[in-house]
Amino acid sequence: MELVHSVKEEHERSNLRRGRGCSSKKTGLQVLRLAVELDVEFVQVEFEMAKEEVITELMSRRSNSKIIISNYINNGGGGGTLCKEKLGNIAILLQSTGADVIQLVVDVAYITDVAPLFHLLVHSQVPLIVRAVGDRGLISQLLGPKYGAIVVWGSLGDKPELGLPPLRSIAQVYNLEFINPDTKVFGVISNPVGHSKGPLLHNPAFRHTGYNGIYVPLLVDNIKEFFRVYSSSDFAGFSVGIPHKEAAVGCCDEVDPFAKSIGAVNTIIRRPTDGKLIGYNTDCHACITAIEEALRERQIINGQASHTSPIAGKLFVLIGAGGAGRAMAFGAKSKGARVVIFNRNFERAKALASAVSGEALPYECLDTYCPEKGMILANASAVGMQPNADQTPVPKEALKSYELVFDAVYTPRNTRLLQEAAEIGAIVVSGVEMFIRQALGQFKLFTGGLAPEDFMRKTVLEKF
Repeated sequence: MELVHSVKEEHERSNLRRGRGCSSKKTGLQVLRLAVELDVEFVQVEFEMAKEEVITELMSRRSNSKIIISNYINNGGGGGTLCKEKLGNIAILLQSTGADVIQLVVDVAYITDVAPLFHLLVHSQVPLIVRAVGDRGLISQLLGPKYGAIVVWGSLGDKPELGLPPLRSIAQVYNLEFINPDTKVFGVISNPVGHSKGPLLHNPAFRHTGYNGIYVPLLVDNIKEFFRVYSSSDFAGFSVGIPHKEAAVGCCDEVDPFAKSIGAVNTIIRRPTDGKLIGYNTDCHACITAIEEALRERQIINGQASHTSPIAGKLFVLIGAGGAGRAMAFGAKSKGARVVIFNRNFERAKALASAVSGEALPYECLDTYCPEKGMILANASAVGMQPNADQTPVPKEALKSYELVFDAVYTPRNTRLLQEAAEIGAIVVSGVEMFIRQALGQFKLFTGGLAPEDFMRKTVLEKF
């Protein structure tokens, strides 16, 4: 791991210890001199301190240290126009100082603002480090090595900070030392995206199969704009999460017929032959087969095995009418279930119910809904997801009418809904099982081959 000594940071810490909030050029220069005397591998100097006499002195004093000239670009608080030409001119100005390495630290408001930084990396004539500040700038570090970054920054904690990936993740999850210009980029498009476990699964699976790919979190606000900007064939495939699964349909050039009937996609592949975006839905098969297998296991125990779907004829109570909810509703309908939908937005519930010949009821009636015993409950909402793990969409007392309870939420793995359902004796199916199954389908689409099921399942059980 390469060491970068930031003069600005040391300088500010020194001022704080002295009880002063303003910069001291004298103290800053002393720190600079000490850094090169200690033969620190990289010494970072902020551009405003990089006068010709300062650089000349450091160059004469150094032995092996390399001088980084760094510039912070406010970019209008993250909302300014970040263009290739502006960045290029700033890079030329930094290069004129005679630095060994130049660095640009830029505020970004959207993930699309990172693209010009990648362009600059590819075309830079000198060693360059770039960093986009903020959660939407995380990929500037994770994908930096692909485009020629000589150094990436990381945080010391276990969670990303200000767009910095944890150093542990850089080494153990993303393995950035193996990233090269030919690496294909995959990722999960979502907002929020921090809860996604996709990188923990797909990156090890890529390495296990020898596939040259990386899977990264993509915090996207406008999915259409994202695809407009990141149109390169290098961006080869995507998982699609909250709240983009329905809007993603309109971004695809072609959509698998079943996914089109659902009206939601959770997987998009950029077809190598022509660059067109092709949409699929692996959520539906994942959740329905997970529920079916759990019910069949109970049937076998009770000596009631049948070749027909155990969902057939059941009352399938669905919470949520978003992308995941649509997949479950259509899947349950295809198996012969009677679908009843509850959603906070009643109009959305009615629209989905109409599409699957089901019934929509007001969300307020969910707690008292009990027309019969042996129903199936499927939660496709975000209620109970971290950081709100203490919440549940249905109180424990109301769960007694259900034979099986499924929760699409998988962070935490054992949600409050599932805990309370198990306590009253219902069959419970975790969202982790759906996650594994939909990820297997995605991995096959990503790589054009079979997914290593045993390895991926083991990885999930170990890391979740």
